[in-house]
Amino acid sequence: MDPVMIELGPLKIYWYGLFMVIGIFASFEISKRIVKSWGLDADQLEQIGFWAVIWGVVGARLFYVVTSPSEFVNDPVKIFQIWQGGISIHGGLLFGMVPFIWALYRYKAPALAYFDAIAPGVGIAIALGRLGNIMNGSDTVGRLTNWPIGFTWPASASGFPGVCPGINDISEVFTKCASDAIVRGPVHFTQFYGILIGIALFLMCLYWLRQNRPYGYVFWNFVLWYSLFRAGLEETFRLNPLWVPVYTNTEAGIGLFTATQIISIPLIIVAAYFVLTWKKGPRENPPLLGYGGVPVPSGSEPKPGRSERKK
Repeated sequence: MDPVMIELGPLKIYWYGLFMVIGIFASFEISKRIVKSWGLDADQLEQIGFWAVIWGVVGARLFYVVTSPSEFVNDPVKIFQIWQGGISIHGGLLFGMVPFIWALYRYKAPALAYFDAIAPGVGIAIALGRLGNIMNGSDTVGRLTNWPIGFTWPASASGFPGVCPGINDISEVFTKCASDAIVRGPVHFTQFYGILIGIALFLMCLYWLRQNRPYGYVFWNFVLWYSLFRAGLEETFRLNPLWVPVYTNTEAGIGLFTATQIISIPLIIVAAYFVLTWKKGPRENPPLLGYGGVPVPSGSEPKPGRSERKK
């Protein structure tokens, strides 16, 4: 468990960066296969997706910095050291949607269809990202716990700085923990919880896709269940600052509410509404859909993508 995979002189390749790249390419490949199976333009998805990745990375890092400011107060340069870990999936999703929404209004691109196609790959990317967090050691660390599932980090995990009782942020290890109070566990293995969440979302997306519901249904289910899983099964046990400290159990390793949990509440409400009210019936092409999965009136045909123009 070393953050660095390969070190050649001044060149360092980090496990986290490698898994991020694999996750991005895997997500692209899965979504392109799904889009092609629907008879849509995979080239157009790839073009928009390129910008979505850039926007998504910026948004994911920005949200992480905003919700974990203590990690960067003393060293603002670390904000740009994204290869060391520290991103917010919620921020990545919100910012990553921007190019697709722009393409919807500019080129009448089938954004909802693309969102549905991308969702399974995002689940895989989440799992791979959490695997990178394990290799880093210092990312998404869990709280100390007396539960039987508590995990003690081995000495070989060089990136894990240790924890001590009474802290609410991993950065406080260096400012509030006495050297003789620092331990390596047992803590909630929240990185592994995140891997399980990513795998579960991938499998759930495949199930939702097989239901053949109108475009957008898979996307809103993904937003709903990711927010529920993240807020309830991962964030509850993570060593994150409590923005609204309503409950803390230091023995079990539970803390409510973090910034991510607060942000998840409106997302859960909105996503649940759309899932429950989304249009019934099978998918329809052309998939240029508006509010509630209702097709846009004729006369607003999508602009042909690159592969269509070649014909």
